[in-house]
Amino acid sequence: MKLYDYLPSGNGYKVRLLLSWLGEDYDFVALNIHAGDTKTPDFLAKNPAGQIPLLELDDGRVLAESNAIMFYLALGSDYLPTDAFAQGEVLRWMFFEQYKHEPSIAVARFIHNYAYEDRKRELPALMKKGKAALDVMEGHLNNYDFFVGDKLSIADIALYAYTHVGEEGKFDLKSYKAIRAWLNRVKKHPNYIKITDIPK
Repeated sequence: MKLYDYLPSGNGYKVRLLLSWLGEDYDFVALNIHAGDTKTPDFLAKNPAGQIPLLELDDGRVLAESNAIMFYLALGSDYLPTDAFAQGEVLRWMFFEQYKHEPSIAVARFIHNYAYEDRKRELPALMKKGKAALDVMEGHLNNYDFFVGDKLSIADIALYAYTHVGEEGKFDLKSYKAIRAWLNRVKKHPNYIKITDIPK
């Protein structure tokens, strides 16, 4: 397999983290989204949306969208429940991540990291929406160790990716005791890797 990715990307990190947990071998193809690497004719032929991550299978098929890639990779593993309702719960949290969480927490991080002065006017609204998403997570984690069932799943990876670097977007996690405890539980996985770790 080949994973076309940009190392600082939380969406790409989701896939890299799951691949590490699964012990899967793959080729890491580093792309620079700021240099237009995802807008070349060759890449657009693979993913017309011009986005990473993109997983290319050994048979040449390609799969885009981080959460879809994770769902595919997790099939038959310990990171996706076999119970239909539990699978629905996994998808619920993954949809929540993409609709309520990532558009605020990830975008605020992007604006701060790359000093997009013309977009800083967006930050107050992003902070409000991001805190609302964190509040939902905190409420759930006050009662549960993980997002679905009693063990790690791809729902945890989906929400972990941008939450654990939330402070780069100026989200203060100090008051979120349950979230911080959950972040530590995720980090204890024996095959844990950091977002900055370059795949070998």
